[in-house]
This record gives sequence, C-alpha cells and structure tokens, in this order.
Amino acid sequence: MLKKSRLILSILLSLTIIGSASAQTKLKTGIWRGTLKTSSGHELPFNFEVSDVAGKQQIAIINGTEHYKVPDVKTYGDSVFIKMPLFDSEFRLKLEGDNLTGNWIRHLGDHDSALPFAAVPNISWRFLKDPEKPAYDITGRWAAIFGDGTPGRDELVGEFKQDGNKLTGTFLSTTGDYRYLEGTVSGDQLYLSCFDGCHAFLFTAKINSGKIISNGEMYSGYSGFDKWNAVNDPNAKLPDAYSLTVLKPGYKKIEFSFPDINGHKVSLSDARFKNKVVIVQILGSWCPNCMDETNFFINSGYYKKYHAKGVEVIGLAYERTTDFKKSQKTVAQLKDHFNVPYPLLITGFTPSKGDPMKSLPALADFKGFPTTIIIDKKGNVRKIHTGFNGPGTGDHYTEFAVEFDKLTEDLLAEK
Repeated sequence: MLKKSRLILSILLSLTIIGSASAQTKLKTGIWRGTLKTSSGHELPFNFEVSDVAGKQQIAIINGTEHYKVPDVKTYGDSVFIKMPLFDSEFRLKLEGDNLTGNWIRHLGDHDSALPFAAVPNISWRFLKDPEKPAYDITGRWAAIFGDGTPGRDELVGEFKQDGNKLTGTFLSTTGDYRYLEGTVSGDQLYLSCFDGCHAFLFTAKINSGKIISNGEMYSGYSGFDKWNAVNDPNAKLPDAYSLTVLKPGYKKIEFSFPDINGHKVSLSDARFKNKVVIVQILGSWCPNCMDETNFFINSGYYKKYHAKGVEVIGLAYERTTDFKKSQKTVAQLKDHFNVPYPLLITGFTPSKGDPMKSLPALADFKGFPTTIIIDKKGNVRKIHTGFNGPGTGDHYTEFAVEFDKLTEDLLAEK
C-alpha cells in the first residue's frame, strides 16, 4: 500500500512539474520569421504572429492578406508542439533562448515526412531585410510555363500585385491555385513563398523586363522542384473549368454509395436527394483548394442560402489511406473545423491516379482535386467543374461565385 501511495505521489508530482513548466514557458509575442529547409538546402521562409488569447498562446500564419489561425499550441518545459487545424501536420520544436528549432511533420497515411524548421522572433521581413530598389513593376497577368519540354509542361496564369518591394499574388492552374503567395522584388530578382500547413512553396526568378520573367525555379515540400518562365499577357487565361472533366458516352448520371464519418451508408438514391439540385464535392482533407471550396460553401453563405431552396451538398473524401479509422479522423477534423452541415463520405479510395474513376465509373476522365459535379432535379449531371480558384485569386474567385450562384438559380427554376 505504501509503495502504491509513493507511486501515486510521484506521478502527481511529475504532472505538477510538467504543468508548472508548461505554464512558465511562453513564446515571445509578435511577428516571427520561420524557415523550412528543403533537401537541396534552400530555405523556404514565411512569417507568423504569436499572440495571447484568453490566457493561451496561439499563432497566425501570414500569407498576404490571409492570417491562418492555429490555436493548438502547447509547451512543456523547452518543448513546443504546434498542431495544424487541417491537413494532419504538426511542428515538434525546442525553445532555445527565444528561438525555435525542430521539424515540421506531415502525416501521409502510411508514413511521415519531416522538414527541418527554425524560427526567430521580432523579424517581420520574409526574404531580405534591406532589399534593393525594384528594377521593374510586374503587377498584372502573366502567361507562365512550368516544366521543361512538352511532356509534363504546364501552362499556368500568374497574377501579381507589386507595391514597392512587396509582392503578392498567385498562380492559377486547371486544378486550382497556389493560394496566397507573398514575397519581395529586389533589383531584378523575384522571391515568393507560401506555407499553409499542407503545402510549402518557394518561387524565385529573374525579371528581365516588365514583360519577361526567366530562370524561374519552384521548390515544393522537401524535394519537389520545377523550372518556370513567364511573359506578361493581360489576356492570359486557362481552359474553361467546365470543359475538362466529362462523363463517358451514354451516361447522364453518376451513382455511388459510401459511408459517412459515422459509418452510415449514403447514396444519391436516398430520399433526401430526390427532386433536389445536388452538388457533389470530390475532395480530400489534405487538399488546400478543397478547403477553400468548402469554406466557400459554408462561410460565403452559399449553403445556408440555397439549402433552404432545395440544394443538397455531398462531399466525397479521397484520403491518403484506405484505412477507414484513419480517414475518419482526418475527415472529422475537416468537418469540425468548418462546421460542415452536409454529409462527408469516406470513399475508401485514395487520390492516386485512376482511383476517383474506379469509384465513379461514369467519369471518362479525372484531372484533379477538387472536382465538383452539379446534378439537376432529375438526377442528371449537368456540369462538372474542375479545380477551384480560392479567395487568393481575387477577381477570379468573385467571378466564380457569381457564376455558380446563377447556375444554381437556373437549375432550381427548372421544373
């Protein structure tokens, strides 16, 4: 009995010490500069702000106008753990003086991927403390080519806004955008980066004139690399997003039956979808553009406005693992983060090439995530939209919202 009492006392004392250390350890409030290191040794920088909220510390990752709140910050002695709200990734860090060192870890279904990370407080610049005077202003639209040669060559549209040395913008592709990029123009050099908890991007290039950008390099994650170039083109545009994904000849409908996060099967043939306009999201909790689309449905007021008029939305999740319980955890995290009121189904298929078509045999092709299938009140597929241009794309996002509202109104008006 005495040994048991001593053990309990020892455990309570340990917990008290840990709790005390946790309470005493605090990160400096204010703007920090963090860097992730790629396999090639390049530093991918981003800024974040540490603040005290209701007696607890949280951070906000800064990319352009986006301040991405991360409330799950825990400290134990000199250890700091930061769990990202989405994308199943986290920071495991050590506080050395006022600075942080450690790793950013992505949980990828069957394995983890780690990038070395370091951060210093009281630094608000991202790339250069004292950049040179810009040689050019590259504000505007650019036709960008990523990749060498025809195989693997991608045509994107760059949208940049420059204010002195400060540069913001994004690249638009057929499957979405690179979200909020932020950086610097110094002399004739361009620097842009973004970190959102899932993707980490670094772009560099030489600005040859106000019309040509060359020698571009893009680093993504630990080892991703691509070359890019661009020319100024106010008329640069992508293919129509409604023209890229279609059904096989002879098909007008799609069919599926998958479990929701509680294990209950949901099918398009269920009574709740009869005589309704149905929006089917093909998504993954690992996909930032999918999160932008989910945010659009929930926080723009779209779902609240149109659900009452006869619109249903269903999300089909393609996670990085076929394990239901693991997928259940990440999809539930997504559902809770956005307070998603409509069903999110776990397909049991991964985002690997070909899997979405195996799960939805009526699809003739599949380009990427997200893809949105719009079904009329008779159950026929009327449109398929590939990709999603989020709020980081400015006017493109606004134009999509107006267009999507009109499409919805037109389908609801049909008898």
